[in-house]
Amino acid sequence: MTPSPVLRSIQTIVPETVLAQEEVRDVFAAQPEISRLAKRIVSASFNGSGIDTRHTVLEELSFTADVIDPQFFDRDTGLLLEPGTKARNEVYIREAGRLFVEAARRALDADPDITAADITHVITVSCTGFYAPGPDYEIVRALGLRDGVRRQHFGFMGCYASMPALRAASEFCAGDPDAVVLVVSVELCTLHLRSTDDPDMIVATSLFADGAAAGIVTSRVFDSAVPGLALDRFHTGMIPEGKKDMAWTIGDHGFEMVLSTAVPQLIGDHIHDALRPLYAPEETLAEAFENDSIGERIAHWAIHPGGRSIVDRVQEKLLLSDAQMVPAREVLREYGNMSSATVLFVLRRILDEGAQNGERVAAMAFGPGLTAESALMTVVAPGSHES
Repeated sequence: MTPSPVLRSIQTIVPETVLAQEEVRDVFAAQPEISRLAKRIVSASFNGSGIDTRHTVLEELSFTADVIDPQFFDRDTGLLLEPGTKARNEVYIREAGRLFVEAARRALDADPDITAADITHVITVSCTGFYAPGPDYEIVRALGLRDGVRRQHFGFMGCYASMPALRAASEFCAGDPDAVVLVVSVELCTLHLRSTDDPDMIVATSLFADGAAAGIVTSRVFDSAVPGLALDRFHTGMIPEGKKDMAWTIGDHGFEMVLSTAVPQLIGDHIHDALRPLYAPEETLAEAFENDSIGERIAHWAIHPGGRSIVDRVQEKLLLSDAQMVPAREVLREYGNMSSATVLFVLRRILDEGAQNGERVAAMAFGPGLTAESALMTVVAPGSHES
């Protein structure tokens, strides 16, 4: 029997420029064109976000940067500027291309068994910019991969996109036992932050950040000490009632993210229906899920921290312990919501903090639609992978 595909060598990157949440809050609250109500919403959203710091590719957002011709933030006047979508995307092309290549290279360098010559597929993930030839092409050329490597891009899907990317990688491996799939996600959300009176866009502004992550998925068996996660199965659920509450559109001054305050309640109301099919194939898990004891059966929870209230609601509805929520909350606190890359940060933290061989991991991410992507995984300790 062919072994289950394993996600291994997860690597993460954040840009060097750090944004302190309090400082960003004060900048947005000080913009002269927003109303008093908007100022209060800014304070409440930023203060209640559960975030201490975020990272950005925009050095000019730093209070220590010396920028002669600012595009996004004029430090002298304290004004947020409004570059057009083209100008924002040009920054994306330059910065995202570099991060895609670097994240992919780190994943390869971190793996003692896999080299560039082994890669059969490249999957790239991003919703914060576009260009062609795209990052998949750049990875192939920069890392010296074979020209015939199959390339696929998951674009403009939002925060959940790394989950279907991993699912596709798993399916490639199921069809070809020798497949080695490089999955890379890069999101530069801060390129699209702007001053606004819209409460839903203010919430998004308080959360989103930049980050990159990569990993390798393969069913090939190796003996080296590389921890990983066997990809047991996936499920896609939809909450149509939330279609207008989480959306992502392209405007004249950047991409416009809508993240309604109703989203946590919608997730809480529908999470059982969205997740039930994931656990149904295993009798013990299905029974635990129906009895509200799934947290006792599954040790680790890689929840995409779309915001503190979303994490709170998932914990409340699934009766998860505070300890099980630490990886998601700590990633949110240190990095913010990096859209599709974020769940890979959480998975890496779970592995780095000593998850044991055979322990189960439940992963989930929510995005436009309202779509709920989930996966069930099993920790594979070094040298222990069996068919």
